[in-house]
Amino acid sequence: MSYRYEITQAVVRQGVIAIVRTTDASSAVQAAVPLLNAGITSLELPLTNPGALEAIRQLRADHPSAVIGAGSVLDEASAVAAVRAGAQFLVAPNLNVSVIRAGHRYGAAVLPGAGSVSEVVQALEAGADAVKVFPAPTPQWVRDVLAVLPYAPLVPTGGVAPADVPAWLEAGAVACGVGSALARTPIDEIKSLIERTFSS
Repeated sequence: MSYRYEITQAVVRQGVIAIVRTTDASSAVQAAVPLLNAGITSLELPLTNPGALEAIRQLRADHPSAVIGAGSVLDEASAVAAVRAGAQFLVAPNLNVSVIRAGHRYGAAVLPGAGSVSEVVQALEAGADAVKVFPAPTPQWVRDVLAVLPYAPLVPTGGVAPADVPAWLEAGAVACGVGSALARTPIDEIKSLIERTFSS
């Protein structure tokens, strides 16, 4: 993947971005590997984990076919550090234009956060590759927004359970960020979810 649009396509390809939220590099890798082995191809490691950058480096080296990104990227310095560690995409709960600029400067896709229609528009105007809708509202909200912004690539995140993903995708979301609920989901169910999203 050499271009941002290719990275963005890969990030949303399965309809699921697995968010691995742990407290150090070792636990992040340990949590991520079973998901990758189950077939998940897009992982986000939030920078709230002080070992996230080291985990990103290791996962990029050991799983070159996966798309590994950094989450909770709140400022330009964090964006640059994440990209240098190997992050291919950056996710934030808020909209900070300097994060988008820094990510794009170094070839990373950027998914800033938005909580309203106005913020979705502002994110798109600032160059967002997709928009993290946080916290996730309802599938009907996504439908309503897409009725007036049919070109908006929305990624609901926060409180999304794996079993709910098909409903969000049917509503028009391009993918869902799934975190703690995914960690509690048996691997067989994750594999089934991947099969369903691919076949739909």
